[in-house]
Amino acid sequence: MILEQYNKVSYGISKKLTNAYSTSFSLGIKAFSSEFRDPIYGIYGFVRIADEIVDTFHNTDKKHLLKKFREDTHEAIELGISTNPVLHSFQEVARKYKIEKELIESFLNSMEMDLSEVSYERDDYDNYIYGSAEVVGLMCLRVFTRGNEAEYQTLKEPARQLGAAFQKVNFLRDIQSDLEERGRIYLPGVHEEVKISDSNKKQLELEVEKEFDDALVGIKQLPIGVKLGVYSAYMYYRVLFNKIKKLSVDQLLAKRVRVPNRIKFLLLLKSIVEVKVLKVT
Repeated sequence: MILEQYNKVSYGISKKLTNAYSTSFSLGIKAFSSEFRDPIYGIYGFVRIADEIVDTFHNTDKKHLLKKFREDTHEAIELGISTNPVLHSFQEVARKYKIEKELIESFLNSMEMDLSEVSYERDDYDNYIYGSAEVVGLMCLRVFTRGNEAEYQTLKEPARQLGAAFQKVNFLRDIQSDLEERGRIYLPGVHEEVKISDSNKKQLELEVEKEFDDALVGIKQLPIGVKLGVYSAYMYYRVLFNKIKKLSVDQLLAKRVRVPNRIKFLLLLKSIVEVKVLKVT
């Protein structure tokens, strides 16, 4: 009974992290059937803390903190418990849904890349995208498919494509803050000698368009309990992406593109209609 209370509190803390950092994902998770919400909060809380270590824990030994976080993560999964509530909720998800160590390691490796890399050539960029975004989609897919290996394998590639598309849209949206606050640029092949231009922005946009198209095929096949939540997140990112496409690099460097909360809510309503009645069947 005491551990049940601790489990509940741990998932609650991961939920608070999700709600505090992402209104779009919070809305999507609220649209899931209840059985899926806590596990996805558990995954998001884990991802969020690692991301905060490398992005905002300035004037600290980030390398040490990330190394400790990695060690604590694996220890929590091995022991089936952690005194860190976020890691406790994540280890429960990892153990219950058999999230592979490779996915967790790939994610943490990409976070470690952020400690030293400020720009990426194509191969490193693809590896970074896989670890920072695609594997998060695969962790969630492990939850969505509830141990059905055949279903997981069928939806694996679309899940990777969706994660990659979301991450690249974030990169385009955050060009200004990534450069000014973190000294990084997440456009492949862009570095001190090769400056950001509308041409290499367009190249990335073409990749995102294809990834969104491929991902939608998988979204249509998701279990009904999660389809609405994932589709509403997809819709949000498509709207955000369409706004970004209309702007030049100079405009993106001057301001961060946003989708107002009222539009997010309207997109959720639109998603409900399309999932239940129209297109996503």
